[in-house]
Amino acid sequence: MKVVAFERSVQGTGASRRLRNSGKTPGIIYGGKDAVTVIELDHNALFHALRKEAFHSSILDLEIGGKAQKVLLRDYQMHPFKPLVLHIDFQRVSATEKVHMRVPLHFINAETSAAVKLQGAVISHISTELEVSCLPADLPEFIEVDLNKIEVGHGIHAKDIALPKGVTLVLHVEQENPVLANARIPAVKSADTEAAAAPAAEAPKDKA
Repeated sequence: MKVVAFERSVQGTGASRRLRNSGKTPGIIYGGKDAVTVIELDHNALFHALRKEAFHSSILDLEIGGKAQKVLLRDYQMHPFKPLVLHIDFQRVSATEKVHMRVPLHFINAETSAAVKLQGAVISHISTELEVSCLPADLPEFIEVDLNKIEVGHGIHAKDIALPKGVTLVLHVEQENPVLANARIPAVKSADTEAAAAPAAEAPKDKA
């Protein structure tokens, strides 16, 4: 994805406020051998870009003055109650250095699993993203989690999924092997169970 930014020469709280009032968002680019660069971006374009999943997990082509550089979105701050992006941070990436990134999970084939079709299980998504390590060129926009063979009472762990070529789990995820999704049978209300199991009560006999 392409992002257009402009260098800014003034900094500080007052300057950032004036930028926001003029429809701009202040930001920075850091990392690599170059110094930190302070930038500004069009707020509306940035706001809509942030609503796209790929903007958060892809290598971005950030263009400044006609020159593009590869970056990752690392952080951004939103106003507490207004639809306003207050600040954004990008990190430069090198084609030869691995990056650590949280990648969205896309769960597939839940409706075709025996747990759901035959046993009426409900699938719970415990995690919505997974932290991985890879070279920038191998970074996936998302990772698919196949739920076709999930079993009732069991879960799909991080080590159970097939990662794209060149992508590995970061060390702490590898060690912890967290649950990403599980399948369970919905609890039935005890009152309903008792009502279904109990025999019909006999009608009282009328007294003579």
